[in-house]
Amino acid sequence: MSSCPALPDGFDLTDPDVYQDRVPLPEFALLRETAPVWWVRQPRGVAGFDDEGYWAVTRHADVKEVSTRPELYSSNLNTAVIRFAEHMSREQIDIQKLIMLNMDPPEHTRVRQIVQRGFTPRAVRALEAALRERANRIVRSAREGGSGDFVTDIAVELPLQAIAELIGVPQQDRSRIFDWSNKMVAYDDPEYAITEEVGTRSAAELISYAMTMAQARKECPAGAAGDIVSRLVAAEGEGNLSADEFGFFVILLAVAGNETTRNAISHGMHAFLTHPEQWELFRRERPATAAEEIVRWATPVVSFQRTTTRDTELGGVRIPAGDRVGLFYSSANNDPEVFADPGTFDITRDPNPHLGFGGGGPHFCLGKSLAVLEIDLIFQAVADLAPGIRLAGPEPRRLRSAWINGIKELRVDYR
Repeated sequence: MSSCPALPDGFDLTDPDVYQDRVPLPEFALLRETAPVWWVRQPRGVAGFDDEGYWAVTRHADVKEVSTRPELYSSNLNTAVIRFAEHMSREQIDIQKLIMLNMDPPEHTRVRQIVQRGFTPRAVRALEAALRERANRIVRSAREGGSGDFVTDIAVELPLQAIAELIGVPQQDRSRIFDWSNKMVAYDDPEYAITEEVGTRSAAELISYAMTMAQARKECPAGAAGDIVSRLVAAEGEGNLSADEFGFFVILLAVAGNETTRNAISHGMHAFLTHPEQWELFRRERPATAAEEIVRWATPVVSFQRTTTRDTELGGVRIPAGDRVGLFYSSANNDPEVFADPGTFDITRDPNPHLGFGGGGPHFCLGKSLAVLEIDLIFQAVADLAPGIRLAGPEPRRLRSAWINGIKELRVDYR
C-alpha cells in the first residue's frame, strides 16, 4: 500500500470551503485505497487546537475500530468536534466537555443511562401518532404555498417539533431553539455572519432556558404521563440529571437531534428528486429500508474526532499518544469493501451497515430510532400529500461547515 496518495498539497478534509461545494468523495476514495490512515497537516490553531493536524481515518472497518475503543480513543481530551472556529480559546473548548458527546466512560456511561430513559422503543412509539399528525400538517401547509424552500418549509419543522414534544418545550418556543442551534453550528458560514461570541451566547441562552425548565419540573413534575424532563430530573436519589447537566443535554438534542435529522431529510428529498425512479418506488411500495439509505446517502455528520490516550497502531500506522484522529463517516459510508455500488442511491439496500449514526461503541446515536421514525413519517407525508413534488431552482445551497453536511436551501414546487 502506497503512503503517498495523490492529494493536492495542503488539502484538508475539514476545510469548510470544500464542503460549501461538495463532500470530497473522490479524495476519500483515494485515501481508502492508498493511505486509509493519513496525516493531515494543519496550521497551528486553525481548528482551535494547539497542534499541527490530525490523522484521517477513512475505511469503514477502521472507523468502527476507533469508535468501539473509548479507553484508547478519547472523546473527552479534545472533544468530538474536529474543527472549531480558528483560534477558539481552550477554555471555550473545555466547557464543551460537559456535553455527553464529549464524555468518556465511566461519566458518559452514567449520563447515558439516565437520558436513554427518554429514548426507549416504548417512549418513541408513544410519540408516533403525534408526530405523524404533525408531519401531515407540515406538508399540507407547504403544499398550500405552491412552491418554496423545502428546508425551511418541511425539513426543519418535524425534528424541531419532535424535540419540543419530547422534552416539553412549548411549541411557540421552538423557533428560539432553532435559532440558537443554528447559531451554535453555523460559525463557518459567512452568510450567517455568526461570530464566536454570538455562538457562545446562543449556547448559554439555550442552556439557561433548559436549566430553568428542569428546575420547574423538579418543583412541579408533569405527572405520570409527563415529558422526558420530569422523568430525568424530578425524582431525588434515583440517579437523575442535575439542572446544569440537563441544560447541556438539551444542547446535544438541539444539535445532534435537530440539525442532523433536518439535513438527512433535505438530502433525502434532493436524492429522490434527482433519482425519480426511487421516488416512484417509494410512493408505490414504501420500503422500510428507505430511511436507513437516506441516512447513509446524506451522512449529515461528515466527521467527529477522538484523541489517543497512549501510543497505538491503526491500519498498520503508528499513532502517538495525544494525537487527534478524525473519523470520516462520509468515507466509511461509501466504502466499496462494505457497500455494493456505494454511489447508487438505493432505498431497498439491505443489509445497510452504514455509520451515519456512529460507528458503534458508547457514542452510538441515542436517538437513532426517533430519527428513523421522523424521516419515515415526513416522506410518507410528502408521498401522500405532495406526490408530484419537483425541483424548482438551481442546485441546493450548501452550508459552509467543517463537519456538517448541510443544505441551507432547496427550492421546490409542491404541486
